[in-house]
Amino acid sequence: MDKNDDLRSPEDFRGKRVTVMGLGLFGGGVGATRFLVEHGAHVTVTDKRSPADLAESLEQIKGLPVELVLGRHREQDFTKADLVIVNPAVPKASPYIRLAQQHGVRLDMEMNLFFRFCAATIVGITGSNGKSTTTCLTYEILKACGHRAWLGGNIGRSLLADVHDIRPTDIVVLELSSFQLEDLHRLSRSPHISIVVNITPNHLDRHETMENYIGAKQSIMRYQSERDFLILNHEDPTLRRWAAESGARVYFFSAVTELNEGAFVCDQELHVRDGRAPVRVALDRVQLPGRHNLENIAAASMAAYIAGAGADQIDSTVSSFQGLEHRLEFVTDVNGVRYYNDSIATTPESAIAALRSFKCGRVLVAGGSEKGVSFDAFCAEAAHSAKSIILIGKSADKLERLITAHRGPSATPPIHRAGSLREAVACAARESAPGDVVLLSPACASFDMFRNFAERGRQFKTLVRELKARSKRSV
Repeated sequence: MDKNDDLRSPEDFRGKRVTVMGLGLFGGGVGATRFLVEHGAHVTVTDKRSPADLAESLEQIKGLPVELVLGRHREQDFTKADLVIVNPAVPKASPYIRLAQQHGVRLDMEMNLFFRFCAATIVGITGSNGKSTTTCLTYEILKACGHRAWLGGNIGRSLLADVHDIRPTDIVVLELSSFQLEDLHRLSRSPHISIVVNITPNHLDRHETMENYIGAKQSIMRYQSERDFLILNHEDPTLRRWAAESGARVYFFSAVTELNEGAFVCDQELHVRDGRAPVRVALDRVQLPGRHNLENIAAASMAAYIAGAGADQIDSTVSSFQGLEHRLEFVTDVNGVRYYNDSIATTPESAIAALRSFKCGRVLVAGGSEKGVSFDAFCAEAAHSAKSIILIGKSADKLERLITAHRGPSATPPIHRAGSLREAVACAARESAPGDVVLLSPACASFDMFRNFAERGRQFKTLVRELKARSKRSV
């Protein structure tokens, strides 16, 4: 039996020795630390990164009575603790995790703690691409309905420190990564309303096989009952198979197929049907480009409709929603060329969707660190649809070989190499003409050149704005 089987309420952490393994940069470690300190735990925060790397997160726990062990891990923090809260990014094969297990120390995760103590209805959204947009749009529609709604999870903010303020009548909307979902089975619990936007190869450097990756994602539906709801992408063959395995009520969404029940797009109208009076919403004012965003709108609208949204709330929200930072984010126009920041596109599939969102000339900036997935389809799309391609990062050699193979003897589009993002933006300015778009959609992770995709995207935006300022001065 685990040492901490008696943890039934937040107050049961009082006096416990808890190690937070991985403070991180995306809020989970900060949220867990603040929650545990508030409830009387003796907390040690340990992270292999330096204080300089963790500066933003350290500022958020400044002044809290915690012991910081940075730049390294100590065995004693894993062998003598009552509980270790593991950051989702920590590899399962970590010797320190094994050490804790060998000493009978319980392991848990920030998201599991939140599920355990959250009294509100949870709407969970996962998928390989598009989950952040779907999550935020669901949240915004629910807010427009007058719900007291909360937004958190993988989207960058932990709600664990707020769990005591979340009422049973509230609605919590969570973006859930495969890393956060893979240990949810320990609670035998899934969200009340779950959305899976798509399943394509991702994070195979962590999960090793697609079977493992899919298994992690399925935690979002595995413990649903007939009282719960599962919303799946009709155009994804993997997800269509999930419907037969689900104990929940299943609805599909689609941007191309008319459905008897569910949410779908037809003739620039969104239709939502579940046996009640159907909802129809015109999509002529939607500001998000691309078919994939129509899928995101359909999925979010279906979830919000189940939770009580009507046509007016859906219409007003999807019409005014301008998207999220780093997700096909319009930066500015420079001499008639539009620049888009899609730094969140860390998979080939998401970069393909970005390329297909435009019909004009596309100057593509791509490359970075690999995640163990195939680039073949992305390189074929880039060779077919890009006007010019600029490659950066560790994957540049591989991408150039594959694009060259797909473009054939014509040598178009031209391929350029850049040693930095600054060089890439300067090259893109030379390669583009009025009416074109310059698209940062890397198809790769960012860790070879940046701390994360957000730093990459913000640097891109800064460089583009500098380019615009120079252009104005030269006129």
